[in-house]
Amino acid sequence: MAQDPKDPKDPKEPEQPEEGRAQESRDPSGSSEFLSMEGPDIETPTAGASDDPAAGFSADDLTFLEDVSSGAATAPIQTIAEEHLADLKRVTAEYANYRRRTEANRQIERDRAVGDVVKLLLPVLDDLDRAEKHGDLGEGTFATIASKLRASAERIGLVAYGLVGDPFDPADHEAIFQKQNPAVTTAIVADVVERGYRIGDVTLRVAKVVVDTPAD
Repeated sequence: MAQDPKDPKDPKEPEQPEEGRAQESRDPSGSSEFLSMEGPDIETPTAGASDDPAAGFSADDLTFLEDVSSGAATAPIQTIAEEHLADLKRVTAEYANYRRRTEANRQIERDRAVGDVVKLLLPVLDDLDRAEKHGDLGEGTFATIASKLRASAERIGLVAYGLVGDPFDPADHEAIFQKQNPAVTTAIVADVVERGYRIGDVTLRVAKVVVDTPAD
């Protein structure tokens, strides 16, 4: 019996393309200008594309060009310039503050270094003060040497403090003895045992004093 050529079981019948394979089809209008592919809808122009770069933009999209040409876009530029100027002023001020702090720290370190050396002279200056208090300096060579030594210490920057009658300040004075005095209303320095010394803002030694305090 002859086999029906249209029998679907006929192995010689060509198979239909599987679903999902890309098939080439033409636009229903018959134009070959577009290629259609299955999957995502993609249409790629193959002919008739314009060479004008602005051809794909509308008039509203190009309005910024008119703003630039007419000067209407200068406000944002001015704002940016002001922001940059403010940043520059801030950085300049921070640098000036940094320089001041650096100079101040450098001066303090210098005073400390000089003070470490000058501390070696403090016992000699104390002996000169005691000799002067007891009237042993007087006139002559010894007094001249003492005057020159004190002048040299002052040129270095050494400053002595602590005088009788000064208000008592615990930050600058060390009270080695206190006594009541009904004649005073606040604590004052009654006598100076050893004067205090400082260089700049660096205190080398506080003054050792006797303090008069108000009576109870």
